Amino acid sequence: QVQLVESGGGLAQAGDSLRLSCAASGRTFSSYVLGWFRQTPGKEREFVATISRSGGDLTLYANSVEGRFIISTDNAKNTVYLQMNSLKPEDTAVYYCAADYTPLTMVVLTTQNRYSYWGQGTQVTVSS
Repeated sequence: QVQLVESGGGLAQAGDSLRLSCAASGRTFSSYVLGWFRQTPGKEREFVATISRSGGDLTLYANSVEGRFIISTDNAKNTVYLQMNSLKPEDTAVYYCAADYTPLTMVVLTTQNRYSYWGQGTQVTVSS
């Protein structure tokens, strides 16, 4: 069982940067593929970024954030980060982190129904 808690959301202006954090409980954090998703009212939750478990070093990003966002992990802190640069108003959303166990090092997941564990979400609002 893994519990995820996001933090770091807030208000930003277009062009600013924010870093989201997602702290995970459990001893096997390094065995989980991790992802970030976001959702705006009335829309489906959408994929943002994913990173493979420890030893894989594989990342994948949505086209809308490629080159601006960076996903990374600190296994010593059981934390996954989403560094968001050059923010745009369309990045405004509730951001969720997600995790799923895998024994494979080169697995990344882009669909939300593949993830077993979710955080409660953190709001990011970007003004123009």
